[in-house]
Amino acid sequence: MPRFGVLGPLTIESPPGRRTAPRGDHQRALLAVLLLNANSSVPVDALVETLWPETPPKSYSSNLHTYVSRLRARFEGLAIERDPLGYRLIVEPGDLDLLSFREAAAAGKAAARAGDPASAAGHYRRALAEWRGPVLSGLHLPRLDADVARLESERLAAFEDCVDAELSDGRHGELTGELQAMITEHPLRERLAAQLMTALHRAGRQADSLAVHRELRTTLVEELGVEPGAEVRRVHAAVLRGEDPVPPAKAAPVFPICQLPPDIADFAGREGEVSKLSGLLGASTGVPVVVITGEPGAGKSTLAVSTAHRLRRSFPDGQLFIPLAGASSPRDLADVLGDLLRALGVTGPAISDDVEARAAVYRGRLADRRVLVVLDDAAGPDQVRALLPGTPGSAVLITSRQRLSGLAGADRLPLAPLSGAEAMTLLARLAGPDRVGAERADAERIAKACGNLPLALRIAGSRLAMRPGLPLGKLAGKLEDEVSRLDELQVSDLQVRGSIALSHQALSPAARRAFRLIGRSRTLDLPAWAVSTLIDCADSADSEDADEAIDELVEASLLEATGVDPTGEQRFRLHDLVRVFATELGRELETHDERVATVAKVSDAALCLADTAARRLPRTVPMPLSDQDLPAQPLPAELVERLLRDPGTWFSVERANLVTAVSSLCAVGWLRKALRILERLSTYLYLHSHYTDMRTAYETLRDAARKAGDRHIVVIAEANLTVLLHARGEYERAVEGYRECSKELAELGDLATRAWVETNLAHCLVGLGRAGESLHAATQARELSTVEDSGTHARRAESAALHRLGKISEALEIDRRILAEARESADDRRLGIALQGLSWSLMLDGRPEEALETVEESVLVLRRTTAKSALAKSLRTQGAILAGAGRRADAVKAYENARRLAGALEERPRELSCTRAIAASWIGDGRADRAIPVLRHCLGEFRAMGGKPATGLTLHVLRRAYEAVGETEAAEAAGEEAKRLDVPHDANASALVRLLLSLTEPAPA
Repeated sequence: MPRFGVLGPLTIESPPGRRTAPRGDHQRALLAVLLLNANSSVPVDALVETLWPETPPKSYSSNLHTYVSRLRARFEGLAIERDPLGYRLIVEPGDLDLLSFREAAAAGKAAARAGDPASAAGHYRRALAEWRGPVLSGLHLPRLDADVARLESERLAAFEDCVDAELSDGRHGELTGELQAMITEHPLRERLAAQLMTALHRAGRQADSLAVHRELRTTLVEELGVEPGAEVRRVHAAVLRGEDPVPPAKAAPVFPICQLPPDIADFAGREGEVSKLSGLLGASTGVPVVVITGEPGAGKSTLAVSTAHRLRRSFPDGQLFIPLAGASSPRDLADVLGDLLRALGVTGPAISDDVEARAAVYRGRLADRRVLVVLDDAAGPDQVRALLPGTPGSAVLITSRQRLSGLAGADRLPLAPLSGAEAMTLLARLAGPDRVGAERADAERIAKACGNLPLALRIAGSRLAMRPGLPLGKLAGKLEDEVSRLDELQVSDLQVRGSIALSHQALSPAARRAFRLIGRSRTLDLPAWAVSTLIDCADSADSEDADEAIDELVEASLLEATGVDPTGEQRFRLHDLVRVFATELGRELETHDERVATVAKVSDAALCLADTAARRLPRTVPMPLSDQDLPAQPLPAELVERLLRDPGTWFSVERANLVTAVSSLCAVGWLRKALRILERLSTYLYLHSHYTDMRTAYETLRDAARKAGDRHIVVIAEANLTVLLHARGEYERAVEGYRECSKELAELGDLATRAWVETNLAHCLVGLGRAGESLHAATQARELSTVEDSGTHARRAESAALHRLGKISEALEIDRRILAEARESADDRRLGIALQGLSWSLMLDGRPEEALETVEESVLVLRRTTAKSALAKSLRTQGAILAGAGRRADAVKAYENARRLAGALEERPRELSCTRAIAASWIGDGRADRAIPVLRHCLGEFRAMGGKPATGLTLHVLRRAYEAVGETEAAEAAGEEAKRLDVPHDANASALVRLLLSLTEPAPA
């Protein structure tokens, strides 16, 4: 292992005395910063800033890794570790001059405390011998300037401690020359001057000693406007009297000192945050600085005080607490330092009028001590820089509504609202656990209305404690009313509105306007495009002003940047109570028309994005997509293309926001726009079987339309809700719904939508075994169709009905035409569906080989698409055709794949039909006892759906299972019921019975 040197030029000595150096400036800089922080993790950001102080290259991460690898390769035994924070160089004290210096200096300090000045002087001289010149001389690394300055301060302090030890040991004669040289370098250093005066006086040079005093006093008065300090004055007086300077009488000890406010007894939660803060503040090197940031009322001060109390043992010299009043009226730094110095035992004339001098004395008082400094409610970096200790051992914990981004080297802990469990715990401690437990649901309503914000919860809990008889539900109801919520959240001197207002008042006019505009959104998770659109600068020359306003809101903790979403868009979060405050301001300061215009623009942007995204996805929901009432896209084209590069990803990111938008638009009566957004969102929701979101949104739209008397939107909403009944297998209710909607649409003259509804009705009637009615509905739908999609959908319904009427050749002709059109369209989803339809017609027409070839192409094509429902249907058809070909194992595998897809899509009828086929194969495997309960369950569900064909098929398979286990009577009963349900001309059912029963046959040996 080589020995490294940083106390002078960067050196690397490898045995036996051979000096080497890294190649290249970047490798030298990297080694230097790792050595200055030896045995401690250096964040990647700090390394990048050191190596590339201006603009790092795009490949900085790989470049940094390369430089580390080259250092390891060049210096054998060099241990550079990678950890979650950055890189750490592991080195023994004897292998680095900086560590050797600190180890020897610590030994000197210990010997001095033990009353052994001779030994102390020896240790200090050994420490000082490690220095070869200025730290890292020859390397210009601006990022390390502060570290270099601190090391020079350590060197000077060690020299002064050494002089004290040697003076105590009577070795003053050889010190005068060295002290004179040092005071020439540091003419304002009072401790050096006092030491030189003492050495000269002891050497019999009283006049020279007094001359040192005169020169020092002149320099201090001329340059700083201050008199020498108490120590120099004491030595000067002793020299004038001809006495040997002696230490003053021991003053009353200042340390340990504790200024912390009392810990809060009902502090709840935040265990993770306390643990993280404890780890950051307990760092063993440097002066850890941690900033707790967060929105108004997040509990920053409470967390800081509680953490500081828990860490008292880690900081035995004390805990200082300095309220800075940054949010209301920031305190003057000179006053803050004056209070601190008096608390630290500095009084009277020793407290200079100069702020920098006060800061220097403050740092001197904390030197080499372990003190935790808590700076509460800082206004900005300038207010705290002078209050940071200068030597390792102490730590600083800051709270601020600002992020204090300009405070270099600080760690930050953004404080979010409490979790649901933590909020309930705090409420229980304030209002009483029994009371909260007895009215749990209402307590959760209170916590939700408070946004889990500690200040709001504390106010609500205090109000409940003041009124033991107040039902929690009554307070919850008041808090749920946004108009009066902030009025309710105040008690005594605590109020949420006032807390937020302090942050708002400190904003620039542009940021205040942006704050009001963003508050109009009902969405808590906002993408950058929506924020920019809200403040009306998305495509104007003022976009930079918008960015500055957003940055100011983030810095003030009124808007939280939550990260980048999968589309590459920055996301922002606005706390619910902050939004309520912004909404209040908007009502006070802006007209109704201004508010409407802003909301209209952002909803137009959302609708246009949803429209473009929907048209790039396969449309599987069997309802039309209207082109009416579409506004012009207000967003720039390049932004739209970036957001919608993957339309499915954009929908997945904005899904919750769009559902909320539909509800909000319905609430203000913008029903047509709500419908247009929902039609496009349904493309994604139906494709991925998010049926709950569809149902909720369409029910909200239907109810709002009924209230507004918009009959057309009511019918369209009901038709979409009926599609969801159909997908779940509720065929009877779906038929009733479709017929009612078709009748209403006929009266309203909406033939296009009616064509889709009639087609859906046809498919539903097939499931009920009513093939004649199905064919009639499908034919009517085809005749009503005005667009290609609905016409094709209707013809597929015709083919399905013809199968059940035994008219295979007619169905085959329809399916061939559909396939020919699909091949011309170059649409894989459309092609795959057409191939599936034709494959089944071929199977029913007695062409199993062609059928198998066709369905295998269908599966292959559909696997390239996102049409999972169509793929599940093709896999099920493939399973049936493979069963007919005698390929039992392949058939079961296809059915299992189809069932897995159908289950994920919540398509219960298809999932049940696949389960039935798999159970049939168990009978052939000799496991009929296992198949019987599964088949019975399928039978019960098919009966509940009203699907007669599916019920009959299941009874045929169940009969074979009963026969296999010898339950003759049950088998006969199942067979008789199946015969009653059979329709002689239903080619579809006849073929499926034959294919399913083939699976029940024992496999050939």
